[in-house]
Amino acid sequence: MKEVWVYAESEGGRLHPVVSELLGEGRRLAERIGGSLGAVLASSHASLAEELALWADRVYVIQDQSPYTDEWQGQALARLIEAYQPGIVLFGGTRRGKSLAPRVAARLRTGLIADCTSLRLDDGGLLLAELPTFGGRLLTTIACPGHRPQMATLAPGAFAPGPKGSGGEIINCPWAAPEVRAVEVVAQEPLPEEDRPLMGAEIVIAGGRGIGSRANFALLEEVASLLGAAVGASRAAVDAGWVEPEGLIGQTGVIVRPRLYIACGISGATQHVVGMQRSEVIVAVNKDPKAPIFDLATYGVVGDCRQFLLELKRHLAPSRPVDEENEGEND
Repeated sequence: MKEVWVYAESEGGRLHPVVSELLGEGRRLAERIGGSLGAVLASSHASLAEELALWADRVYVIQDQSPYTDEWQGQALARLIEAYQPGIVLFGGTRRGKSLAPRVAARLRTGLIADCTSLRLDDGGLLLAELPTFGGRLLTTIACPGHRPQMATLAPGAFAPGPKGSGGEIINCPWAAPEVRAVEVVAQEPLPEEDRPLMGAEIVIAGGRGIGSRANFALLEEVASLLGAAVGASRAAVDAGWVEPEGLIGQTGVIVRPRLYIACGISGATQHVVGMQRSEVIVAVNKDPKAPIFDLATYGVVGDCRQFLLELKRHLAPSRPVDEENEGEND
């Protein structure tokens, strides 16, 4: 079937922001193969199906009132794919998408390309994804030529949303969840929303290994608060425990497109650059004048990150005293 499907992740009666990107890329691929665009929704909220129908040609609604688990949605999605035989299925590279997509691929005995930041089709309709490997030293093209459907997870923030259509068809797909389940949802409690989420932020300030310490990262967070900026990090800062994994920017983290991106102590490894290279203005601060990040930067500062942050804080909050000896710590 010449149809491209996207999994429309939802929570609390709202579509995840990545869904608009999936619909945009799905439409582009569908037009390339001369096919249609379908969206799969597992939700009892009728308004979400109507919203999706503004972008997709068909909306397949899995009707089940059960709380979400990878187990039952994986079964339901696999059955639906077997029944309708779409050629391509796209998921968001979210926590849920990264857990659900491999389960569906395993049930269908097909392949899965993960964390895609760009997709294209060859003349035969084969889905191709280019991903950096071996520490960014190589760019690898990955495909799944021998099995169908072709499946991929897309990194949030890497793709542009698509235009609305003329209104699609809504197809209700009754589903009886298995009575015996490996996982039972006892209770659900929503996580508190972030004050300044990375996705969609207009200003992002991020720290890397060159920040030097958790205390200095706390100084970066204080400056971010003064700027009204979201806080991000490189893999090195996350691995050091200075910031939670949700703050990771890059190939396997969040992809951002802010108007202003300030990189403090970040060398510019390919995996990180993938996550921020579409920023309008990039300011790089690093002690090493040969750091690759300077090749990408709009403005560069060769110097100590802590001193830069202290000076920035002084200008942003002139009424607040700056204790250079005790705020943060020297590398």
